[in-house]
Amino acid sequence: PDDVKLVHEIMSEEGRRVPVIAKIEKPEAVARLDEIVSAFDALMVARGDLGVELPLEQVPLVQKHAVQLCREQAKPVIVATQMLDSMVHAPAPTRAEASDVATAVYDGADAVMLSAESASGQYPIEAVTMMTNIIVQTEADPQYRDSVEAFRTPPRAVVADAIEAAVRTVAGILHVAATVAYTSSGYSALRLARERPEAPIIGMTPNIETARRMALYWGVHAVVTEDVRHVSEMTKCACKTALEEGFAHSGETIAIAAGVPFGRPGTTNLLHVAQVP
Repeated sequence: PDDVKLVHEIMSEEGRRVPVIAKIEKPEAVARLDEIVSAFDALMVARGDLGVELPLEQVPLVQKHAVQLCREQAKPVIVATQMLDSMVHAPAPTRAEASDVATAVYDGADAVMLSAESASGQYPIEAVTMMTNIIVQTEADPQYRDSVEAFRTPPRAVVADAIEAAVRTVAGILHVAATVAYTSSGYSALRLARERPEAPIIGMTPNIETARRMALYWGVHAVVTEDVRHVSEMTKCACKTALEEGFAHSGETIAIAAGVPFGRPGTTNLLHVAQVP
């Protein structure tokens, strides 16, 4: 976990902190996984390297443990390497590989990642298409929501988590078309993604770098939007974005989480329900 300090010293410039993903591939890292998740901004479970360093039968356990720890701490987690490995040389994966991708989705991973399949394989487009189809089919399974709920952990006793938990509850009761996190740092979207609401999450931000980071968060559709000063402006902007991005229609309801005053990172303290005009 202390490695993150050196990385930040090397990468950060002019006081700008660069987010860092920890790639887990050593037994030493597995032994201190909880601390690493806390120290870094996101996690990658590199199963190929882990399979070399650990007994193979332990790799699935490490994957599940890592995903659960990241969900608890609201840190994005990527499951990677050899997911559709046979597609490096073949136009279709094995049934076991398809199940592997689906399992990572059921577990609640924020992202599943192709490696050689798209970097140097003979069928990169087919591999990406296949992985997309597996994800879509898995998330359409009614049991998928049951799996998501089964691994949900209680929110922390802080304002931001209370607001995002309330957004999740409102989304379920009102069957909103979309949830919206208006954020400058991405914090609101990250905490909302932790709650895994049933409705899509639109991460709205005036910061392009924040939008790029939010693209990794579970269920978040990142949109760069105008800066706002008042709740009324935010509501209007959120309704317009939900409409234009195809997540809501006129007359439908959306739930918005934000921090007031606007532009101050880490101040999520507002839940607003609005009807799209």
